[in-house]
Formats: sequence, structure tokens, C-alpha cells
Amino acid sequence: MDITKLRPKNRSAIRLYIGKKYYTTKRYMEWFIKDTKYAKKKVTEPLPYSHFSHQTILLRELKGVDMELQKNKIINLKLAVSKINNIKIEPGETFSYWKLIGKPTYKKGYVDGMVLYSGSYKAGVGGGLCQLSNLIYWMTLHTPLTVVERHRHSYDVFPDSKRTQPFGSGATCAYNYLDLQIKNNTDYAFQLCLAVTSTHLTGEWRAEVPKLYQYEVIEKNHQITPAYFGGYIRHNQIYRKKYNQMGNMLEEEYITENHAWMMYEPLLSYQEKKI
Repeated sequence: MDITKLRPKNRSAIRLYIGKKYYTTKRYMEWFIKDTKYAKKKVTEPLPYSHFSHQTILLRELKGVDMELQKNKIINLKLAVSKINNIKIEPGETFSYWKLIGKPTYKKGYVDGMVLYSGSYKAGVGGGLCQLSNLIYWMTLHTPLTVVERHRHSYDVFPDSKRTQPFGSGATCAYNYLDLQIKNNTDYAFQLCLAVTSTHLTGEWRAEVPKLYQYEVIEKNHQITPAYFGGYIRHNQIYRKKYNQMGNMLEEEYITENHAWMMYEPLLSYQEKKI
């Protein structure tokens, strides 16, 4: 881990604007030019076999965060879910989070939610959609589908509170240059089923055939180290264990490595209130 590369860079507003335009345009060209076969078909009837399901709570009282931004997030999630719910990924096809959802705008009904920005947060149109990309990525790690593009969070903004997943097991998103792409390299189709209930964002990967394997996602080499430029750096590696239906482990696979600049003191905790 080269800590010098994690040092926050102060860039001017014009530099940020030009950079965003460049990478956004680059993505549009990639969608148009590349011969990738992107999934776009929806099927209303669920495929017969469940491979993995998960849910995350919608409203969390985070220290210093206006709850209105959390409530607005639910509006944004419902709009995004409507674009990708029931999408079917045939063998050889690739799921692109942003290609399916499109650009979140006020005109489409999106509202200001919480957007993580340079180690803090701000209000921004479509804010809160990272909860959806996090959910999809986590579920995908428990299937034979292949993640071909995923971006880690550069900052660890809030202390762990009742964490049930390893640090760094999510996927950040920003239209359209920070995408989540998943390819179906199997011989059978998968279907992504999503819903926003009164309390949770729920998701499930279903398929045409029963699941053959069970997966367990773990972290290794978790470290919190002081950074020479101030604060602390959090680091870990994500691995996945694969089991057959008899419970015998077949292999352990390296998935990714995470580094994030912590925006709070280590061991700091706070009470989280479920709404």
C-alpha cells in the first residue's frame, strides 16, 4: 500500500469540472463503440431459483446528517429500482448500473439526497444511490457472476455501527464514470429482483437453474494505520470462500483490496437509531 497515493488532492473547481466532463464523455464513447453486449431485457415473471438475497435498512440516523436527505434518498431509490428491477442477464451479457438507470436529474423526479464528497457529504440530486450499488455488489459476490468494474470508496466517513459486512464490501457510484458492471460468464440466465419496502431496500439474484455452490465473503489483513499527512488509513483485503452443497470448501479466492482515509478517530462509536 502506497500511502502517498491516498493523500487528498486539492483541485480547483475548474479542474474538477473538466475532469468530470472528460470521464463522462469517455464513458459515453465506450458505451457506443465497444462491442460489449449490455443487458437490457426485463422479464416480469421471476426466474425459478433463488441464488442469494439481502436487504439493508433505509433510514439510519447518522451523526450530523439531516434526516430529510435520508428520506429523499428513498424517492431516488424507488426511481432507480424501477429501471433495473427484473433485468435479465443472459449468458455473455453485461449489466451496467448507469447504462440502465440513466442520469439522475430533477426533471426525472430525482431529489437532493446525501452525496459523499471529498471526505464529507453534501446534498446532491440523486443522492443515496450508492446504497443500491452497494447491495447489488454484495449480492453478486455470493453468485458465480463476474464483477468486471467496481470502484471502492476512497473515504471512510462514518464509524462502524452494527456492521454486518466487512469494511470495503460495497461499491461507490457516480454518473456515469464510476460504474458497476457485472458479466454473466455462466451458461444460464440470471435475474435481478429489487424492491423498496417501507423499511428496507431488498434484493435478490435469481437464475434458471439451482445454485451449485455457497459463498462466504470475508476480510483479511484489516489494519488502521496513522497517515503522515494526518488522520488514519483503513485497509483490508476481501476474499471469497466457495463451498459445495455438502459444505466442503473448494477454493478461496482473492476479490479486492481496499484503502480509505478515515474521517473519524479509530474506535469512535455512536448510537444509531433505527427509524
